[in-house]
Amino acid sequence: MTEPVVDMRGISVEFPGVKALQEVDFRLFPGEVHALMGENGAGKSTLIKALTGVHPLAAGGIHYAGGSVSFGGPAQAQAAGISTVYQEVNLCVNLTVAENILLGREPRKFGRIDGKAMRARAAELLERIGLHIDPGSVLESHPIAVQQLVAIARAVAVDARVLVLDEPTSSLDADEVAELFRIIRVLRDEGVAVLFVSHFLEQVYEISDRMTVLRNGRLVGEYTTSEFSRIELVSAMLGREMGVLEEIERRSGTPGEPWLKAEGLGRKGSVAPFDLEIRAGEVVGLAGLLGSGRTEVARLLFGADKADSGRVLVGGKVVHLRGPRSAIEAGIAFSSEDRKAEGVVADLSVRDNLILALQAARGWMRPVPRKLADELVAKYMEMLDIRPANPEAVVGTLSGGNQQKVLLARWLVTEPKLLILDEPTRGIDVGAKAQIQKLVADLAAEGMAVLFISAELEEVVRIADRVVVMRDRQKVAELDGGAVGVDDVMALIAGGGDHGLDKGAQKAVVS
Repeated sequence: MTEPVVDMRGISVEFPGVKALQEVDFRLFPGEVHALMGENGAGKSTLIKALTGVHPLAAGGIHYAGGSVSFGGPAQAQAAGISTVYQEVNLCVNLTVAENILLGREPRKFGRIDGKAMRARAAELLERIGLHIDPGSVLESHPIAVQQLVAIARAVAVDARVLVLDEPTSSLDADEVAELFRIIRVLRDEGVAVLFVSHFLEQVYEISDRMTVLRNGRLVGEYTTSEFSRIELVSAMLGREMGVLEEIERRSGTPGEPWLKAEGLGRKGSVAPFDLEIRAGEVVGLAGLLGSGRTEVARLLFGADKADSGRVLVGGKVVHLRGPRSAIEAGIAFSSEDRKAEGVVADLSVRDNLILALQAARGWMRPVPRKLADELVAKYMEMLDIRPANPEAVVGTLSGGNQQKVLLARWLVTEPKLLILDEPTRGIDVGAKAQIQKLVADLAAEGMAVLFISAELEEVVRIADRVVVMRDRQKVAELDGGAVGVDDVMALIAGGGDHGLDKGAQKAVVS
């Protein structure tokens, strides 16, 4: 059997208080496309950065091309033949295609850059991957897909033996993905080892020969793609076996009239056009793997991203969501999954955080009266059991669960009609998680519409009246009825059709 070009053994990487990777083994062979799979936080990026010398190893070793190596950074790794192309193209768009491909390695004549030779060499490299563009053209004159391919041409310009592609298709349409895959196959057939990272399951199964699955910083296993089903992959990534999950008691409720309707709403490069209806007093769960389009749906409904197709109706009337403020005015609130970057303001007090959204809705010329602020803060701190019960406490000193409660309270103060919760229980303890789940059920019982997004399928199924399933940035199914189970949702996430859904779940509307 061919020797692996990359053989990582017992790799451990640690940060202060965090074990990012624990004794992970990884092999990459010449002439293969190897998918590195795992949910957010599984350790994929850390493993790549360990390979390329960005992160030092706490334990383990790396063998490359038959010898032991320890790179001091990406430049050393690239010089040795390991090139990485990231999701965000890291090129100089104001320079020409040729200048980008050979930047830092320009051919010289009499001590000066030889422009003619540089363009000729760039043309050879472009021809190698079958990309027919003028090497003298400015890079920014080309679409993102072509820029991505130019980045690959630059990567192979150093006679790369290993090409790492980190989410290379995230901004590409179907035709552009097909062109990228053609080039990947050309390089694979030339003997280049390709490490492919993607959240798009269909693409992974189309292009990869083998795959390695990580979960919570540990190795789950190494598999041959053709012998590893989508259901098995999803189970490995999520850490749950099909058919052995507990039955979950569902919340009962009586949804009212449709409050919000999205008709053909979409954004190119973000999420395909979708239809969605949310009723007053109803919890709609949004399920899917990371990168499936869950957050993109939420951001479109909140006006944080601008749709380029479709429309939104609130109470039967078309609303124009020009931004978050117009969404708030329409009665929509959005609690982001990233509570640190887009949620709580860590340096402000609980009081200031709680009234932030209300103040924004009123406008800065109409400050919230102190008496009203005190009443609202006291009411919601008690309702959500925020601890410590001190409105002057700095939010950054609170636990993750209490920070999440502060963020929820901020939006409840605005008395929304629709509350969008993106991963509201991520990273918090079991007690706080249960409190937030109960709060969601209580809010729906009082007539609020809730869109609940979570990677934890048991959680989604437990509290949702309906479950919308996302895959590869498309809405693929809508499950309605008390018979829906976690296995049903997992099957749809994996791309497995109805997989024996019973009659109650057959009310599903498959897009």
